[in-house]
Amino acid sequence: MSTTEVETLVIGAGPTGLGAAKRLNQLNHGPWLLIDANKEAGGLASTDTTDEGFLFDVGGHVIFSHYQYFDDMIHEALPNKEDWYEHQRVSYVRSKNVWVPYPYQNNISVLPVEEQVKCIEGMIDAAEERVRAKDAPTNFDEWIMRMMGQGLADLFMRPYNFKVWAVPTTMMQCKWLGERVAAPSLKLVVSNTLNKKVAGNWGPNATFKFPARDGTGGIWKAVARTLPQEKLLFNKRVNSVDAVAHTVHLDDGSSIKYKHLISTMQLDFMIDNIKLPAEDNHAQLKAAVKEGLVSSSTHVIGIGIRGSLPPRIGDKCWLYFPEDDCPFYRATIFSNYSPYNCPQTDVKLPTLQYADPSKGTPSKDAKEGPYWSLMMEVSESHLKPVNAQTILAETIQGCINTNLINADDEIVSTYHRKFTPGYPTPSLGRDAALATLLPALEKHDIYSRGRFGSWKYEVGNQDHSSALGWEAVNRALLGTPELTLLNPDWVNGRRNHELRLAN
Repeated sequence: MSTTEVETLVIGAGPTGLGAAKRLNQLNHGPWLLIDANKEAGGLASTDTTDEGFLFDVGGHVIFSHYQYFDDMIHEALPNKEDWYEHQRVSYVRSKNVWVPYPYQNNISVLPVEEQVKCIEGMIDAAEERVRAKDAPTNFDEWIMRMMGQGLADLFMRPYNFKVWAVPTTMMQCKWLGERVAAPSLKLVVSNTLNKKVAGNWGPNATFKFPARDGTGGIWKAVARTLPQEKLLFNKRVNSVDAVAHTVHLDDGSSIKYKHLISTMQLDFMIDNIKLPAEDNHAQLKAAVKEGLVSSSTHVIGIGIRGSLPPRIGDKCWLYFPEDDCPFYRATIFSNYSPYNCPQTDVKLPTLQYADPSKGTPSKDAKEGPYWSLMMEVSESHLKPVNAQTILAETIQGCINTNLINADDEIVSTYHRKFTPGYPTPSLGRDAALATLLPALEKHDIYSRGRFGSWKYEVGNQDHSSALGWEAVNRALLGTPELTLLNPDWVNGRRNHELRLAN
């Protein structure tokens, strides 16, 4: 079969691979190719459409950015004002049958008084412990107890994070946190509680953008269209990588030789399917994968509902659920992001079921809308099993339990897709594993990057992922350091405007 030769080969057409491709095209340094196993661009930032015309992203994605280069890239692809909707984040936590504004730990003023007391007492104890402590927390659970105390730990942080990560907080490190988790101010919490005020707009995504059409996946298909199409090869699945011969072997029998390889494949797949020189300790690398790389699966579940958006939902964006009355940890009101995420009102659809099937069998006659939609996420691991056959029904019941929908609501479309892996877990052994694995590949001109290429959740958003791609190109071709990979807190704490797409 044929063999192609390039200077730089990129594996994967998600945000990381496309970020790399944009920089390669801009530098025009030498011949390059991008390959992807799927039929189109998007990767883990794709969007699916149900038969009834409801759009669901393959997970919770919104656009907010730390990088001017990222902004340049997506606005080149979707340049018109009407290509986007801009939103203020309206986010709540469902707790003790009330909606607590996000971040939860700053807004306990809306909780019942007995829960407020537990939280404030715990925060006082935590503040005293911070004064006495001589060492840094060794895991996420210790961080929670030291920063927030027993009340918040038991009421929200422990149950919610178990639902997200599918592992206990004692099995997670805390170096990844940064801007991901708001450390509460005791003064602010006490003041707000006494004055019955709430605090909001914390975090990098307090405002965000969403594409008007085609969901998040539409962004990346549009970015792919800005690149030379002859350099993008889809339906090309990697079988193995030969680090000795600098060659990637594909499942169609063809091969591609490279000088530099930027791979967004799962790091564990890379280690399992790479040929290394005899002097490299391949067994040690496989052991590092086994000991340090942990992930969870994600079930993404969507429902399309006939009817007007209920006032109790209003302009809410996404919602968090720490309690056990529903299987999901997050629900997104996906129709609020764009009206084009649902069929238009004049589209006629039959009712599949009432939310509560005990309400009877609905008429199968097709009727007009309006329509709205919800998207839920459920984690799974060996410590948190999920029944794939019943999770859709359990999720719909969870939506009833949490007052998202009513028992007699008409469901006209459903969606369920499982992603394995879904999230890279910031496990206790992760950093030691990465310190072994990534340099072992880099010495052979292989840069493993992206959400599962470099396995760092803290730089796993779309802007970070794209930056991992273009910074890998800069390092491979220009010798410049990769700030996003090595210094997440630094890039997250500033506006990174030095690199621009325009020459």
